[in-house]
Amino acid sequence: MTESEFNQQIDSTLLQIEEALDECEVDIDYENSAGILTLELENGSQVIINRQLATQQLWVAAIDGGYHFDYSENSQQWLQDRDGSELFSIVNRVLSQQSGAHVELSV
Repeated sequence: MTESEFNQQIDSTLLQIEEALDECEVDIDYENSAGILTLELENGSQVIINRQLATQQLWVAAIDGGYHFDYSENSQQWLQDRDGSELFSIVNRVLSQQSGAHVELSV
């Protein structure tokens, strides 16, 4: 994947997350600044989603740790490099854990 394609894919993914947050029943504030999407929950905890250009990965930082995702051309989704979990399943899980409410972002 070229750098331009990678950046387009990241931008598209971050926009999908933002749109899903707008529809989410749990109150989650977000800010996108320079390709870093910061999600802030009512209790003040945060989840940070950002691009890592050098490795062409999408990283998620949550209270329970960090997650690194590679884009799979075959499945057209971001998959965790450790166990192959899909990005949105991890984001839903960490947001649910940190908020104390069930979060299901529909993308």
